[in-house]
Amino acid sequence: MSEIIEITKALVDFRDERDWKQFHDTKNLASALSIEVAELNELFLWKSIKESEEVDLKRLKEELADVFAYAFLLAEKHQLDVKQIVLDKIARNAEKYPVEKAKGTATKYTEL
Repeated sequence: MSEIIEITKALVDFRDERDWKQFHDTKNLASALSIEVAELNELFLWKSIKESEEVDLKRLKEELADVFAYAFLLAEKHQLDVKQIVLDKIARNAEKYPVEKAKGTATKYTEL
């Protein structure tokens, strides 16, 4: 069993033991994901770059875990293969951002 499948199964088991699937429609999973991302961003709010690099790792792990959990549950709801969709996106980005044009720059692909 892949690690992603193992994590997703643990999340689904946790959810199902509590009868929470009824609340996990697409809209609410996407909203929960967005809220967790906002909580992740809150760790860095009003901080300098240096302060941001010194983030509380315990809180960072907790917020990232919440983000991953809702992202995995949303993918599971739609029977999406997390590994494959990420690999597909990397391939699409490689086309939009060829190394010879994008290396060392944060310029958007439409302006390379």
